[in-house]
Amino acid sequence: MPRKVNEENERIKRAYLTYLREAKRADGSTVQRAAEAILRFKASTGHKSFKRFHIEQPRTFKAKLNEEISSATGKPLSKATISGILWANKAFFLWLAGQPAYKSRISYSDAEYFNQSAKDARIAHAQRETPYPTLAQCRHAFDQMPEATQIERRNRALFAFLMITGARDGAIASLRLKHIDLVEGVVYPDAREVRTKASKTFNTWFLPIDSVYRECFEAWVANLRDDLLFGHDDPLFPPQEMGLENGRFAVAGLSRTPYATAGSIREVIKSAFTSAGLPAFAPHSFRKTIVKWGVGHYTTPEALKAFSQNIGHESLLTTYSAYLPVSQERQAMLIRMTR
Repeated sequence: MPRKVNEENERIKRAYLTYLREAKRADGSTVQRAAEAILRFKASTGHKSFKRFHIEQPRTFKAKLNEEISSATGKPLSKATISGILWANKAFFLWLAGQPAYKSRISYSDAEYFNQSAKDARIAHAQRETPYPTLAQCRHAFDQMPEATQIERRNRALFAFLMITGARDGAIASLRLKHIDLVEGVVYPDAREVRTKASKTFNTWFLPIDSVYRECFEAWVANLRDDLLFGHDDPLFPPQEMGLENGRFAVAGLSRTPYATAGSIREVIKSAFTSAGLPAFAPHSFRKTIVKWGVGHYTTPEALKAFSQNIGHESLLTTYSAYLPVSQERQAMLIRMTR
């Protein structure tokens, strides 16, 4: 059965998404999540006009979300996922309450009915310990990685690059050779060309964690430039290129086109750990490993600030709060030590 469409709803929704994109400067993924969240709510009301809003609608919507099963996990939606869906709709209705044709139908206070219960909100936003590899686990996984083929050497270099930069996988997928300076030991992730978080441009100097990682990465760059004749605009970590061999598809070499997404990069890193008998740590977990190392290596306030900037943080507080939370066990230990 085709989905019901309320043209008036569609017009005002498009106007709101334009507002998010152009006025609030939200990125594409944020706008897409908002669109999907609003669609969920519309479907729960049978696609009634937003002008017929009633406080029972968000109450029913919340109940449905709490019963919904995720198609990806086969489990109920997490409280954090529900929080994001409700927040997106709350923001939409706050905006809607100020629009000329809706002012008399929707009040600003109506948006408050999209709030989660206080209990669910605490669960949704509770800080949890995120698993991350130790330096020893990283070195063990790296040492176990094969290097017989170009693809395998690329994978080892990718692992090494993560260790000396802590870069985000989305940025890595879009890096090109021109963004690397081996003489200075620095990466220039120009946000006009590289998918950095919040489109920030900042320099990242190679971290002196373990010389084996830098040696591996530099050998890879030399291989690309000298042996494969890759140029400045070619990808730093090229995807594999498929071709026909004896009538069958097979790996024919390395592509000159960067990865469209970071999915393959995540799989490479997870596979490196699982092949070494370790948990499937994701690339982003390296950042926590590196921060743990950094706070022990850089001991002055100025050096810590430089380290924080090096991993893309504008504030040292972000580094501490996001990647160096104090567990309750550690809290107790530190407090007892001061007695």
